[in-house]
Amino acid sequence: MSGGLTVQKAKVTTRILFRSRYLNIYSVRYPEGHRVVPHVDMIAEGRLYKLNYVLAKPKRGGEFICDKNIFNLFGRVYLFRPDLHQHQVSRIEKGRRWLLSIALTTA
Repeated sequence: MSGGLTVQKAKVTTRILFRSRYLNIYSVRYPEGHRVVPHVDMIAEGRLYKLNYVLAKPKRGGEFICDKNIFNLFGRVYLFRPDLHQHQVSRIEKGRRWLLSIALTTA
């Protein structure tokens, strides 16, 4: 038997606060070491808007990067079109990231 430790990586925790056909509200917690790879959110039809409010920023890393924001207030509140613009979150090097995410789909 080796003397090493097995470390289980923490997972992203998503809690659905409200869900309907056009409006979804989530609380999302990202652990240290996590990153979100560049992507575009796919939707069947309409337009998707996301308003993300960062409740807790990590001590290092975990920066939101988007090709085009509608607005960005102090690196804490972002409104963007995830169905049109590539977005990602850099690796969380120290601490955790916690956000409130509000997604609105329009016809």
